[in-house]
Amino acid sequence: MYQKLSFAIIFVTLTLLAACGGGGDNSTPTPPAAVAPAITVQPASTSVVAGQNATFTVTATGTAPLQYQWYKNAVKIDGATSASYTTPATTTADNAVPFEVIVGNTAGALTSDVAMLTVTAASAPAGTDVPTYKNDLSRSGQNLTESTLTLTNVAPATFGLLHNLTVDGKVDAQPLYLSQLSVAGAARDVVFAATEHDSVYAFDADTGALLWHVSLLRAGETTSDSRGCSQVIPEIGVTSTPVIDRAAGAHGTIFVVAMSKDTASNYHQRLHALDLTTGAELLGGPTEIAATYAMAGGGTATFSPGQYEERAALLLLNGSVYTSWTSHCDVAPYSGWIIAFAASTLVRGAVLNLAPNSGGGPAIWMSGGGPAVDAAGNIYLLTANGTFETTLDANGFPDMQDYGNSFVKLAVTGGTLSVADYFTMSNEVAESNADQDLGSGGAMLLPDLKDSTNTARHLVVGAGKDGNIYLVNRDSMGKFGATANNIWQQVSGALPGGIWSTPAYFNGTLYYGDSNATLKAFTITNAKLVATPQSQSAESFVYPGTAPSISADGTLNAIVWAHENSNPAVLHAYDASNLAHELYNSNQAAANRDHFGVGNKYITPTVADGKVFVGTTGSVAVFGLLH
Repeated sequence: MYQKLSFAIIFVTLTLLAACGGGGDNSTPTPPAAVAPAITVQPASTSVVAGQNATFTVTATGTAPLQYQWYKNAVKIDGATSASYTTPATTTADNAVPFEVIVGNTAGALTSDVAMLTVTAASAPAGTDVPTYKNDLSRSGQNLTESTLTLTNVAPATFGLLHNLTVDGKVDAQPLYLSQLSVAGAARDVVFAATEHDSVYAFDADTGALLWHVSLLRAGETTSDSRGCSQVIPEIGVTSTPVIDRAAGAHGTIFVVAMSKDTASNYHQRLHALDLTTGAELLGGPTEIAATYAMAGGGTATFSPGQYEERAALLLLNGSVYTSWTSHCDVAPYSGWIIAFAASTLVRGAVLNLAPNSGGGPAIWMSGGGPAVDAAGNIYLLTANGTFETTLDANGFPDMQDYGNSFVKLAVTGGTLSVADYFTMSNEVAESNADQDLGSGGAMLLPDLKDSTNTARHLVVGAGKDGNIYLVNRDSMGKFGATANNIWQQVSGALPGGIWSTPAYFNGTLYYGDSNATLKAFTITNAKLVATPQSQSAESFVYPGTAPSISADGTLNAIVWAHENSNPAVLHAYDASNLAHELYNSNQAAANRDHFGVGNKYITPTVADGKVFVGTTGSVAVFGLLH
């Protein structure tokens, strides 16, 4: 309002100066009085699709020269001083924003009517996108739109390795995929890979052509060393699975966390926002990740970037990117940070610490799993071994707010994060002392399931090193009891090898792959697991077991995909209705046709549009139909 008022005052001042300029030569004819502006055609409201430009135009009469100044949401737009104004590429954040223009000359100024901009989201592509870890925010690991790959054609004679896309480091993050992304004027199916050498790549998934590659290292920096821990070796760069917002920015945005080390041996953790079509940095990024948190016992905890790595997958929720942090092995001091950033600005938002008074955890790592989200926007995750106060406050929460070996439900309210509910097993202290992490596995939300009384149950499932499967009621998680676990169901010893992965779900069946053991299918009946696997693979999977994913065409042609961490690595495909029926593995073809490199831990296959993408120690392997 003040800007527009100042602009109008300038016009009036010019008018007064002109009026005072007439002088003492009566022989000079007096010029005709200037005519104030009049708007004959007002700016019109307009609608565009996100990513398009919008143009507003005004037509005015009056004594020349006419001057123009456009405003967006009552704020002057620098440089918008013509009769027409064209916006930059729009985003959905521009929806319902008003535009107007002041037209002026020496005789006065006039403000136009308001024109509204409507921005709608771009239409979904014809294919399938995998923009986040395990496909969706429940972390189900399922793609139910796969119409190309079937139980018949996934076989050694017709299916195999198409490309092995070389990159510059380990691919510990799950590859992500977008269908029909417009790159350089052409619609392409694109696979994105991030490496421990602090690089991000975009490849044409059909041809294998490199579309772009960027390094996230600043001048003079290197990737981080292993920090005296064998968890991520030989270097630490990008470990966690990024997340994609296809509608953000002009062409979509991929958010990535990268660790590095500068010439003064200072460690950095940075959040990057990259253009999907070029890899260019957006939003003035990257932003340094830094935070403080008030400790319940007094004092302040400060996030130390060298003490942490971002292992769990990124979460994009309601305009914020959530990062969650783990230690290097159990090298103290460390705690359980969750730090959010605005996806539109990279400005830090909510901060929570799940171990604010402990120098030894718990941290959050979930073997690469990602925090899960329910329909109400609550966040669920599993914490690792660490401090838990068995002395509870009046509400049944640990009195010093340390949540070792717990299922944790987080509420996001008014830009803040808080623990809304939790479950901790009764033997938490003993398990933590024995380094038996619950949070070695990831959380997954099951769809609504009817129990024996036809009541809908809202459940979250998780498992860790102790080999038990825990089904927890999200509406009342059970908290802590010293003598018993007050949860929906516990299947003790179901996974004797221990879990370092997030399960997958399809059509009433839960799929888990424990370490040095078989891939198992557990049927769900009346909202509870049948304790004995309905089927299991003939093969055992060496450490850390396997993190399955599933493709199907609705309920048809359901295939379970599993990666084996061996040398060479092996991709397996199983009939989801019977895991004893293996359809294909990458060792079957003659002459090592489908070998794709050395195995890597915590690898989840990505399946979309007839192709399967698997990260390795130096590439992304692309499998599909051979003809």
